[in-house]
Amino acid sequence: MRIGLIGAGRIGTFHAATLSRHRDVGSLIVTDVDRERAQSLADRLGETAAPGVDEIFAWGVDAVVITAATAVHAELIGRAARSGLPVFCEKPIALDLPGTLHALSEVDAAGTVLQMGFQRRFDTGYAGAREAVRSGRLGRLHTVRALTADQAPPPAAYLPLSGGIYRDCLIHDFDVLRWVTGQEVAEVYATGSEAGPAVFRETDDSATAAAILTLEDGTLATATAARQNGAGYDVRMELAGELDTVAVGLDDRTPIASTEPAGPPPADKPYTGFLDRFGPAYEAELTAFVEVVRGERANPCDGRDALQSLRIAEACELSRQERRPVQLGEITGAPH
Repeated sequence: MRIGLIGAGRIGTFHAATLSRHRDVGSLIVTDVDRERAQSLADRLGETAAPGVDEIFAWGVDAVVITAATAVHAELIGRAARSGLPVFCEKPIALDLPGTLHALSEVDAAGTVLQMGFQRRFDTGYAGAREAVRSGRLGRLHTVRALTADQAPPPAAYLPLSGGIYRDCLIHDFDVLRWVTGQEVAEVYATGSEAGPAVFRETDDSATAAAILTLEDGTLATATAARQNGAGYDVRMELAGELDTVAVGLDDRTPIASTEPAGPPPADKPYTGFLDRFGPAYEAELTAFVEVVRGERANPCDGRDALQSLRIAEACELSRQERRPVQLGEITGAPH
């Protein structure tokens, strides 16, 4: 199998290394807007660098992995679809609903595969939580608490391009909330704070955010995010039911300290970032993509899942701006 990878940044570099050592991937073609960066990555892996995106399609590949800047995701998805190629794309498809819907229409028209990069679906902790809910171990689920906290803010130049904290950061929590519970979100009420570095005020983004989400069966969920959490990279989920409660992301590297005299000690090596925390999950999602391309399994996370998570993020942004609850039905672009 020959795979073309577009985008040689941090996550692209990680994905390229994963694919390069995969037993079913015979070769990899890498390209990036920074040609030297692509060439350097290809040289390190013993793979091939392409001058640009045109060559990825002209040289002949069996599938495409998109890890380029968000602004070009939809365009590249459409181009791959028109070429009849299966695609793996890091979230999001686009930062707005029209762009997302247009890309999905191209995939549907071509009858090709689009697998989205929501890696938490491949994390063992979240998979265990899903099983606990689906098996009935928790009884009737009544409360879910999700959080994502970055150790340090992203680069200032990235924030205006990110789409904001709901679309860029909490969208992972929105996706995995749907996946773990099997429920859709019916209503959101969200708020955010600009308290923090000045760049958040300058870009009308939030440094911290919180949302209350009501699921269709009445279960209540909270999702909070922080762009600067000095203790470390903290991603967790708690699920409480009438019979039991479980937690995801609670281990000896969780960056949290107890104030109780008999509480557990602080983590010696707290998580520092998403690759540190979710490395195995990133590898597993690409293994799944290779299996999808080979026809060995169904798509585990298609573009409609990404659309639903974006709709939740859009509802949260509208709620923050208008300071009111927002029904998901108010957000256009529901999947067919």
